[in-house]
Amino acid sequence: MSERIKIEELQTYLWNSAVLLRTSIDAGAYKQYIFPLLFFKRICDVYDEECQQVLEQFGDEDALEFEENHRFQVPKGAHWDDVRSVAENVGVAIVNAFRKIENANSDKLQGIFGDAAWTNKNRLPDRLLKELIEHFSTKILSVKNCPEDELGQGYEYLIKKFADDSGHTAQEFYTNRTVVHLMTEMLKPESGESIYDPTCGSAGMLISAIAYLKQQKKEWRNVAVFGQEINALTSAIGKMNLFLHGVKDFAIVNGDTLKSPAFVEGGKLKQFDMILANPPYSISQWDREAFASDKYGRNFLGVPPQGRADYAFLQHILVSLKKHSGRCAILFPHGVLFRNEESNMREKLVRNDMLDCVIGLGPNLFYNSPMEACIVICRMNKRPDRRGEVLFINAVSEVQRKNAQSYLEDCHIQKIASTYDSYITDGNFARVVTVQEIEESNFSLSIPLYVKPAKQGSGADERTLQECYESWRTFSEMMKLRYMKLNDMIGIGAENDG
Repeated sequence: MSERIKIEELQTYLWNSAVLLRTSIDAGAYKQYIFPLLFFKRICDVYDEECQQVLEQFGDEDALEFEENHRFQVPKGAHWDDVRSVAENVGVAIVNAFRKIENANSDKLQGIFGDAAWTNKNRLPDRLLKELIEHFSTKILSVKNCPEDELGQGYEYLIKKFADDSGHTAQEFYTNRTVVHLMTEMLKPESGESIYDPTCGSAGMLISAIAYLKQQKKEWRNVAVFGQEINALTSAIGKMNLFLHGVKDFAIVNGDTLKSPAFVEGGKLKQFDMILANPPYSISQWDREAFASDKYGRNFLGVPPQGRADYAFLQHILVSLKKHSGRCAILFPHGVLFRNEESNMREKLVRNDMLDCVIGLGPNLFYNSPMEACIVICRMNKRPDRRGEVLFINAVSEVQRKNAQSYLEDCHIQKIASTYDSYITDGNFARVVTVQEIEESNFSLSIPLYVKPAKQGSGADERTLQECYESWRTFSEMMKLRYMKLNDMIGIGAENDG
C-alpha cells in the first residue's frame, strides 16, 4: 500500500468517501464529516512516517516521543488505528480521538475538527462509520505517498465537488478558483510579504498566493498568512486546507471581521502587504450603528447603508493595508460601482487616489449566482505615472462556460493580467481614465461609461438579464449626466444674458 498515489486516484478516493454518506447525510453537510476524517487520517499517517524515519536515523525508540520529531502529536489511544479497532460506539471513539489530538496540539489545532454530530446513531450508525473508516484505510496518506501539493490539490478538488453538490450553501466557503488565480496574478505576491483575507472561507485565496510563489520558483515559506472567517466550520476547513498544502506560518481566526476584527496591534488594525477578498455581498445584518463610531477608523469614506455592507468591508481592507506596499484585489457585485446611496464614498475613494483598476467579469462567476462580478484593485502607493488615473477593463466576454459552470481559461487570465500590467487604453477592452473624467461622470464607476461594449450583431440579443440591466443603467446615467450639464449650460447662459 506504500506507493505514490496518482492525483486522479486520490480524487476518486476522496469523492468516494462522500458517496458513502449520500443516503444518510445532506450534501451540504458532507464537509462536516469528510474533511475532519481526512485530516485525522493524514495526521496519523504522517506521524507513523515520522516514527519510521526516527527509528531509521537514531535506532532509539525513546526518540519517538520527542515533540521535535513530529509536526503534530498523536497521544496514546488517539491514533487512527485505535479508532479503527473499535466495533461499537464508533462516533464516541472518533470524538475522543479528535479532542485528545486538539488538546495535545492546542497551539495549532484547537477546535479544528469541529463539532459535528458524530455520536448521533440515527444519522451515523456504527455500520456507516466503520465503512467510512475502512474506506479511508485503503490508502496511506504519508508525505512520501501523497506530497503536500498533491494532497492539497485533492482537498481543493473535494471542496469544489462539495460546492457543486451542495447548491446554495456553496458560496459560504468556495470562490471560483479561476477568478482567484486572476486576482493573484494581478497583485503578484512577493517572498517575505504578509497576506490577508478578512473573509477567508476555506482559505483558497491565501493558498492561491502561495501557489503563485511556488510557480514563480520564489521562496514561499517566509510568507505570513492571515485570515478571519465568521463560520466556525468553514474556518476549520481553511486551517486544514493550509496545513494540507504545507503552509505553517498562518493564523486563521473564527469571528466577525466587521464586529470584532481579529488582528489588532497597539489599538490599531494590523496592516498587511497584500489583501485578497470576496466579502459576502450586500449583507444587511450588520451593526451599522457601531460602525458609525468605529474605533479603528474604518468609516473614513463614510458609513454604508444598512442594507449593503460592501463598503464597510472595503474600508476595513483599505485601513488594513500598509502605507507603502499595500495593495488589494476585492471581488464585488457590480452594484458597488454605481449605486446612488454609495456615491459619496465612491467620490472619496477616487479623490484619495487609492483606486487603481476596475475589471468587469462575465456572468455566472459568482458561485451558484448568475450575477456579474467585478474586481476592484486599490493601491496605497500608486506608481507615479498612474496617479490621478484609473484603468477600466471590460472583460465580460473573457469567460468560458462548460457543463453549466463558468470559468476563466488561462488565455483569459493572461489577457486581463497583461492589460493591467501594461496599463494602457486598448479599444473596447480597456481604457485609462483620469480622475477628472470620473468626476464629470458624477463619480460613477460603471464600466460601460468608460469602455464602450462591443456592438451586438443584427441577430437576436443574447445578453444576460444582468447585462441588459447594466446597459440600461449606464444609458440612464449618461442621460442624467448630459441633462445636468445642459442645465448648467442654460444657467450660465442666463447669467451672461443678465
